[in-house]
Amino acid sequence: METASLTIPELRRKLSSGEVRPREVVDHLASRIEAVDPKIKAYVHLNVEKARAEADKANPALPLGGVPIAIKDVINVKGDPCGCASKILEDYVAPYDATVITKLRRAGAILFGRTNMDEFAMGSSTENSSRGPTHNPWDLERIPGGSSGGSAAAVAGHEAFAALGTDTGGSIRQPAALCSCVGLKPTYGRVSRYGLTAFASSLDQIGTFTKTVEEAALLLEIIAGHDTRDNTSGEQPAPAYTAALKTGVKGMRFGVPKEYFIAGIDPEVEKAVRTAIDEYRGQGAEIVEVSLPHTKYAVAAYYIIATAEASSNLARFDGVRYGRRVQNPKDILDLYGRTRAEGFGPEVKRRIILGAYVLSSGYYDAYYNRAQQVRRLIADDFRQAFKKCDALLTPTSPTPAFKLGERMQDPLQMYLADIFTIAVNLAGICGVSIPCGFTSAKLPIGLQIIGPKWGEEAILRAAHAYERATPWHKEKPPL
Repeated sequence: METASLTIPELRRKLSSGEVRPREVVDHLASRIEAVDPKIKAYVHLNVEKARAEADKANPALPLGGVPIAIKDVINVKGDPCGCASKILEDYVAPYDATVITKLRRAGAILFGRTNMDEFAMGSSTENSSRGPTHNPWDLERIPGGSSGGSAAAVAGHEAFAALGTDTGGSIRQPAALCSCVGLKPTYGRVSRYGLTAFASSLDQIGTFTKTVEEAALLLEIIAGHDTRDNTSGEQPAPAYTAALKTGVKGMRFGVPKEYFIAGIDPEVEKAVRTAIDEYRGQGAEIVEVSLPHTKYAVAAYYIIATAEASSNLARFDGVRYGRRVQNPKDILDLYGRTRAEGFGPEVKRRIILGAYVLSSGYYDAYYNRAQQVRRLIADDFRQAFKKCDALLTPTSPTPAFKLGERMQDPLQMYLADIFTIAVNLAGICGVSIPCGFTSAKLPIGLQIIGPKWGEEAILRAAHAYERATPWHKEKPPL
């Protein structure tokens, strides 16, 4: 495990000095995965020989030269399957690279493995996968969070040096919190979505899972930037994020939203987050209370907007243009109906039906249009709050990881797992989750740092200052 447990900067030093070769890194990682992934089940696809071939051509002088990076099974990598953890795409092989993959390749990274996820990124536990659930490395009877649970579990379980994920309503930050790693959700438009299989196009954002904040900053420097192939890509220049880590938080002002400390939050989670806030105060930061009054409407607005967009985006998977096709259909309606009935899982079907309903004639104004109005109010709340502070400090998840199967029959309870993360996506701003402690049962707890639009420098600076002063990121799961 020694090599697999290294951070990217530590690994880069060994690669640059020649102490270890890229092929040896791939071999060490493959051995680690072989040893622990039968228990964790973080990966849905591995091609070790392809990774070895890439390693033999790796240039250690590049920023990620020889570093293997795992990829969530919703981002296209040419020649690899991109099944989105769904039966309907189980035979699909990507014909092109997503922009983030092109950028990782240019930086010298080795694309290594496809990680498990909730089907089409719809879920909070990685139990809605056609390939079965992923298990939390800290307690194999618990969920790793979702939808990017495979990526989070792979990094936390030292089966990956880093991984890409996607965040539509918390799908990077929530699993990062539950698995004790760093999960970064950039500003909407900061990272190109070209080559990402869409769930909800106005909410989806590609981000990263890493062991440390420094690695998150490094990867964001590589994958951020404008892309003409994505018409939602922002033109805001991407700064040198790693340079921002060198300054502490003295003089910064952090807001604590009163709406994020609610009845029902786990007491150990609240205690750990408030202790983290005290740490910032001790480092010379100013702490102020702020209000985000429309937070209570975020879950309702999100599950109208997200399901509406999902219904529209998934219409193309019909057995004609994309996806598996049933045999011997009676007619075109039978082809459509049976293909989608057999290809999609229960949660995806639920969201398609909800989305079709809120977009239907007579209900559009009552649901979808009103949800968009609420979305604007939520974004305005954040804008007003950031007039008073540089960033916000909140819990990432209201509870630690729950048991596998515990919420599968109660969708509303499952949806509430994202109650502290959803508003960030609705507002299109940035957020990061970092480890801030453990419960008495040794389950990870995450601190969420929320920044304004294009405010990644501030949140990474704040996250790094906390990480340097605390031991939580150094803890390793019992595996």
